[in-house]
Formats: sequence, structure tokens, C-alpha cells
Amino acid sequence: MTQLTDGELRLMKIIWERKQLHSQDLVEICNERLGWKKSTTYTMLKKLITKGAARNEHADVSAVVTYDEYIYDQRKQVIARYFNNSLPSFVNMFAREEKLSKKDIEELEKIIKKYD
Repeated sequence: MTQLTDGELRLMKIIWERKQLHSQDLVEICNERLGWKKSTTYTMLKKLITKGAARNEHADVSAVVTYDEYIYDQRKQVIARYFNNSLPSFVNMFAREEKLSKKDIEELEKIIKKYD
């Protein structure tokens, strides 16, 4: 899935939170929480539909992908784009930058052993 803009992600978070809602309810929530007008909400919703993230069927809006699916896909894209699809390269860079604690290292070892 294509990466969502900040505005699109804010709208998707509302859709994920509500699971399914009437488009008019979405307009009201976006006005209250985001200060968006009706036209802005519908423009952003149309972009989400085009990207395959949301649907609007008979004025009922819902997500096509879950939050977890979206986040998983974004992680995969980052690893592919910046680390040549190499998870070890990603972990190595992260470990150098963040100075992993002993607890972090133990948790990583458990994860590796789980899939070994």
C-alpha cells in the first residue's frame, strides 16, 4: 500500500477507531477533532479510497486494511527501500544508533531463537 500523508493517516485513525461509520458522522468528527470542513473530509476520504485504504459504500465508511496491516506494510517498504531488503542491516543500524540495553539484546535473542 502507498504511504499515507499525515492528513490521510489522521483520517484513517478515526476510521480505524470507529470500524464503520456513516459519512456524515465522519464529517462531524473531523470537524470537531481536526477542524476540517465537509469538503476537506470528502477530499481526503476520496484519496484514501483511491489508495485502497478505505471504502465508502452507500455512505458507510470503513477501512479496507487494518492499522496493523498498514504498519506492517510500511515497515517492509522502509527495509526494502533503505536497507536493500536486509533485516540484519536494519537491526545493525538501529543497534548502533540506539545503543541497545542488555534487556533489549535479550529480547532480540528470544525473538531469534523463537524462529530458529
